[in-house]
Amino acid sequence: MGKHIVRLLGYLGILLLFASCANKKDIIDTEQPAVVEQGPAALVSTSSPFIFLDQEITLRFDLSKGNAALKGSSADLYLHAGLVPAAGGSWQNVATDWSKNDNAYKLKFVSPGIYTFTCVPSVFFDVNQSASFGQMALLIRNGDGSLVQRNRDNSDLFLPLMSGTEGIRFVSPVTQPTDPVLAEQDYTVGETVRLKVQGSHVGKVSLWDNGVKLAESSNVLSLEKAFILETDGVHQMEARLEINGKNVSTRMQLLAQKKPAIAALPAGINRNGVTIDRTKKQVSFALTAPSKKTVYLLGDFNQYKALPAYAMSQTPDGTSWWITLSDLDFSKNHTYQFLVDGQLLVADPYAGLVLDPQYDPGMGFKPVGLPTYPQGARGIVAVLDLTSASYPWKVNSFNKPAAGDLVIYELLLRDFVKDHQYNTLRDSLSYLKKLGVNAVELMPIQESEGNSTWGYNPSFHRALDKYYGSKNELKAYIDACHENGIAVILDVVFNHAFGQSPMVQLYFENGQVAANSPWFNTVARHPFNVGYDFNHESPFTQGFVKDMLTYWLQEYRVDGFRFDLSKGFTQKNSGTSENDLNTWNAYDASRIAILKQYQQHIRAIDPSCYVILEHLGGDEEEKELAQSGMLLWNNMNTVFNEAAMGWHANNGSDLGRLFATGHGMSGPAFVSYMESHDEQRLVYKCLNYGNAAGAYSIKNLNTALERMELSALFLLASPGPKMIWQFGEYGYDVSIDENGRTGEKPLRWDYLRQDRRRQLFGVYADLIRFKTHNPIFRDGRVAEAAVKDAIKYYLLEKDGQEVVVVGNFGVEEADFILPNALRTTWKSNFTANTFDWSQQNSIRLRAGTYLLLSKTKLNK
Repeated sequence: MGKHIVRLLGYLGILLLFASCANKKDIIDTEQPAVVEQGPAALVSTSSPFIFLDQEITLRFDLSKGNAALKGSSADLYLHAGLVPAAGGSWQNVATDWSKNDNAYKLKFVSPGIYTFTCVPSVFFDVNQSASFGQMALLIRNGDGSLVQRNRDNSDLFLPLMSGTEGIRFVSPVTQPTDPVLAEQDYTVGETVRLKVQGSHVGKVSLWDNGVKLAESSNVLSLEKAFILETDGVHQMEARLEINGKNVSTRMQLLAQKKPAIAALPAGINRNGVTIDRTKKQVSFALTAPSKKTVYLLGDFNQYKALPAYAMSQTPDGTSWWITLSDLDFSKNHTYQFLVDGQLLVADPYAGLVLDPQYDPGMGFKPVGLPTYPQGARGIVAVLDLTSASYPWKVNSFNKPAAGDLVIYELLLRDFVKDHQYNTLRDSLSYLKKLGVNAVELMPIQESEGNSTWGYNPSFHRALDKYYGSKNELKAYIDACHENGIAVILDVVFNHAFGQSPMVQLYFENGQVAANSPWFNTVARHPFNVGYDFNHESPFTQGFVKDMLTYWLQEYRVDGFRFDLSKGFTQKNSGTSENDLNTWNAYDASRIAILKQYQQHIRAIDPSCYVILEHLGGDEEEKELAQSGMLLWNNMNTVFNEAAMGWHANNGSDLGRLFATGHGMSGPAFVSYMESHDEQRLVYKCLNYGNAAGAYSIKNLNTALERMELSALFLLASPGPKMIWQFGEYGYDVSIDENGRTGEKPLRWDYLRQDRRRQLFGVYADLIRFKTHNPIFRDGRVAEAAVKDAIKYYLLEKDGQEVVVVGNFGVEEADFILPNALRTTWKSNFTANTFDWSQQNSIRLRAGTYLLLSKTKLNK
């Protein structure tokens, strides 16, 4: 099923439906209305009470129901549909293409939010009448697939198909198109339920509740019964039809709820997630969910049924729900989820591992030890790990590199090694060791929507993405990094969450976050938001973020965090347009206070932990954040691209913000980079848009690679921490937009067989070793600099050492007029040469030439 759903924001929403099927000619009442309504709340109604493969059926959709993702729409909408075998399983015979907008499956517009679709199923799905299918599976999407109508519990819509000529369906209460079929209405203990069922033929009709007969009548087409719900929990309602020695039946679940027990959270139990007491053989489960009426714990231990013994207690303040189980089997792992207010199923937001029936099948493999998706469950479930052995750490005290010495290697595991696994990534450490970097920054590895993603669409901020491997495999990678002197920085996404997030789903109405959400803003406060915007002034959000940071620090021993889109941690209205930079960059004292609070929390656990912000804000705010000890991302991509390509008009290649003075700071408290996951590759730009003069052309590969050496020198020799995007060290030249901006990119390890690219790698390795072995590159003073024109230079000083960086970014040979401070004798650090400039006024530099000179030879 999941492999047919190309993406996207997990939507909630209960789509209200009908039930079964039968041959029109066998229905006693032949005067059928144009559409058989299921009741006032029906999202889907049909032109016949039953659906046959070989007979035309019209489906009518009221898009104000369910998750209301397409409420009031007048746009072109499309059906995504397949068949499910009678024996169960995933989608088959998919008759639509998510990437194409074909008239064959375009819905007919009736009025805003009301659409219909008419087909003969056997023709539409291209199957014969004898095929054994039990359900039609449906989704409705807009033209680009960014909005999808689905069930509130994040499941697809399922419509039952007639397998023969006899059938029976529930008319009342209204049901939902879920699997299993659920009643749409909520009930409480003591309430009267009015049941009505309809058969396809006259026969003996009976009604059952959890296996107990409620009513029976012979020679009837329909049967009605009112009964009182005397017990809480799940009621499995069944309707049976006996005719001519043949028995058919249909089922529906409804839940009767009672007021929860009010009890304080016992001492020692976490307010969220699970607390395992191996001594007492007890497991406690807790969930933050203010304003909810009831919460049941469902799991493989109760066949995913909301039974009275699994009703969770509510804390006196009304914010949390909890239960302690003493009868779990500790010899195996379990799966579980929460049923909230009788309708909404969510996995544990604090789960360390989840099973996703939508996306997991699309991984193409099953990770070793991963539990099988449990029978009886719907939607995402959490895994309760009671059996895994703890990881035996080899490095228990890692001495992190000084912040100013950092050379960070940013990588996306998906696009770095072919099998995207931690074990293979660990094997690549020898490569990074040879390059000389002392930190790795992993792009988000938390569970996100889909499999092959950048990870910036998180759904579970604590769960490890199964696509990359297991918990202990990640720990083994981090441990190996530490053995090799390499710090591990984790990219974390706390600006937003996507629709599969349980915290989004818990408070979601009419296609958007509800106003009473403890965590999210109904409307994003800034124009760069994607997904659902966290409200970082909420104590619930602050508690959640701190819990997540604690977990990754203590469980995985990461050495630092890179906060994605940290400038979004604001409740000020920061504009609605990405062009409104004045509003977006305005100083926000609340945002600074929030970030400092998170930093203080981190430092209380690990005083040496790196805190890096993708802030990209105004200098006033960044300066204050830097003074507190945080590092800021410093995006130099645009100016380095212009410099590398040989374009210098209007100071377009000004590298002045490589230096602290360019930010109004006294020291380099920023991580400078010329490429990142989010920026176009320099070599690609050079090969496609490079300047030229005579025989010298930057569009020539060898010339472009020489320009990368020149650029890397100016980046890595400037004071302060630096970052390299993966494969920049050998001139990766695949466009960021190939296969879509966030799509998979081809591996180019074969490039290292090319002499010229190996030479570039060697220059990077030399520069990194100079950087990490000479303190002048940590925080040396920039004595002089001229980095706006084609010929650029800067002079560093520290503790009697001096370093000069010179390069010609132009496309023609030119004279460099030597400043007075450079008219002395220098040692070359790439050759054995000595340059005596004491009596010279200028030197001649060919295009692309670069020099790294020092008063005394640099350590390497």
